[in-house]
Amino acid sequence: MVTQFKFPDVGEGIHEGHIVSWLVKEGDIVKEDQPLIKVETDKAVVELPSPVTGKILKIYFKAGDIVKVGETLVDIGSEMEKIKIQKTAPKKGQSVVGELEEATEVKAAPKENKSKIASKEIKSLPSVRKLAKEMSIDLATIKGSGKQGEILESDLKKETSKLSAQIQITKKYDMYGYVDRIPLQGLRAQIKINMEKQATIPIVTHMDEIDVTELWNIREKEKKKVKDVKITFLPYIIKAVIASLKENKILNSSLEQDAIVIKKYYNIGIAVATEEGLIVPVIKGAEKKSLIEIAKEIRKLSEQARQRTLDLMDLKGSTFTITNIGSIGGMYATPILNIGEAAVLALGKIYEKPLVVNGKIQIRKVLPVSIAFDHRILDGAHAALFTNKLKEFLEDPDELMLELS
Repeated sequence: MVTQFKFPDVGEGIHEGHIVSWLVKEGDIVKEDQPLIKVETDKAVVELPSPVTGKILKIYFKAGDIVKVGETLVDIGSEMEKIKIQKTAPKKGQSVVGELEEATEVKAAPKENKSKIASKEIKSLPSVRKLAKEMSIDLATIKGSGKQGEILESDLKKETSKLSAQIQITKKYDMYGYVDRIPLQGLRAQIKINMEKQATIPIVTHMDEIDVTELWNIREKEKKKVKDVKITFLPYIIKAVIASLKENKILNSSLEQDAIVIKKYYNIGIAVATEEGLIVPVIKGAEKKSLIEIAKEIRKLSEQARQRTLDLMDLKGSTFTITNIGSIGGMYATPILNIGEAAVLALGKIYEKPLVVNGKIQIRKVLPVSIAFDHRILDGAHAALFTNKLKEFLEDPDELMLELS
């Protein structure tokens, strides 16, 4: 029996992947769960394991190709089955997952121009044809880079760059190196899609400052005790956030059709800046984990995010997100919500500021915070109450340490 291993639907709105490399070749014997291929999606670089034990009979794509969800990556079986596959190879104009939609045949005289002759050979998926129409691109003028000349979405993006370059002034500046063109693709393209989905959500931001002087002192003592892991402020803040969410449950919710769904678990997303853009891995069940466990998981997930080696499951299921703009020097922000969440907390840079404490002016460590929220789900009062409770926990280390114990 031949097993046709197809590119799986990994969710999160991912429709295609870029083949980074094959870990096997035709003729190899593989075992079940043995990694076959590395594929880069908009979210991460993932290794796809073999579903069965057998022989690699046929590999349908090469490194660098774009593969869509549902397309067959490889056939696995016996040598006899390879002969059967060759006898039943797809006909011209047919892909490994079925026939591609073809443009209406245009009958042309032999001396017609190339674009008209090529039009009867156009192969593309309906989604690509729709996108081409929206972008006012004539598919007959494009040479597809897919199998059997199939026109891919990436071909449309390349064509857009070419069309832009045809504008005389822009072309002149390009010639002298006055501009650089960066294709909107990969993670950046996915961020664009996510932002467009958020465009109709009324987002409001509440800002405040928190005196973290005492917490600063506690953290300085604790990090000297723990040698095997770097203790930053984030694990403390995550614990304080969870304690605050327990008393302000509406912020740990989502809007699903006509209902507000309040989550009774706390999966905390942590925004990580990468060269391609923000990635938000998730600390699952953070309320059940110790300060040290959270610190270790933050480090692990952050490194994997930057290396694009996260498992897709590490990117799903967050109920509340924290982004640390202070790590690069920012103070306040108006952060955008992670899809499916009611609120997101932005942390600014801790700085020194004179404050009146017990009637005396003292130089204190101050943390600026910005809490952005979906106004359909909660109001400014809810955000203020949450922030006030967060201040209590972070400004009173004794109360916070009780929560941590």
